[in-house]
Amino acid sequence: MKVYTKTGDSGTTSLFGGTRVPKDHARIESYGTVDELNSYIGLIRDQEMDNHYKNTLIEVQDRLFTIGAILATPPEKEVLKNGELRLKNLGITDQDIEFLEIEIDTMEALLPPMTHFVLPGGHTTVSYCHIARCVCRRAERLAVHLSHNEPVAPIAIQYLNRLSDYLFVLARKLTLDLNAEEVKWIPRK
Repeated sequence: MKVYTKTGDSGTTSLFGGTRVPKDHARIESYGTVDELNSYIGLIRDQEMDNHYKNTLIEVQDRLFTIGAILATPPEKEVLKNGELRLKNLGITDQDIEFLEIEIDTMEALLPPMTHFVLPGGHTTVSYCHIARCVCRRAERLAVHLSHNEPVAPIAIQYLNRLSDYLFVLARKLTLDLNAEEVKWIPRK
């Protein structure tokens, strides 16, 4: 299989199932941003940190590929000719969301309570987490936008919402683990 096909040279691309759409279609923006998020999570995973976090991030990356597949599949292509659901074995489940919630709760139990917003930064790894969190929020907004015009599995949006929370708490936990300074945002009076 060649990397280049030349079929997108006119500004269109294929969704899962073969439907062609403009490259700036809401579906493309949505799953393209999930792909960008996945790349940032790979960057975080490449940093020095506890293997537990690396393994969790690998699981997250796998789930993001699934969300990308969900977002790349137009509703008319979700069911095969024999009536079978195309993404039947790929779906995001409640257990995937619960997994993130358990990870968040475990990390938060080790952190001092938040009394203020915190400024992103303090360590390169922490900054990567904050960038990924922002990209995750954008992916969530784009998926919500897409859902206004076409069906989107609500659980995909829920997963992105919870993942941004996970990335925020991971940034705080890595701040602690890396002995970095957590700078509180205190508004001017």
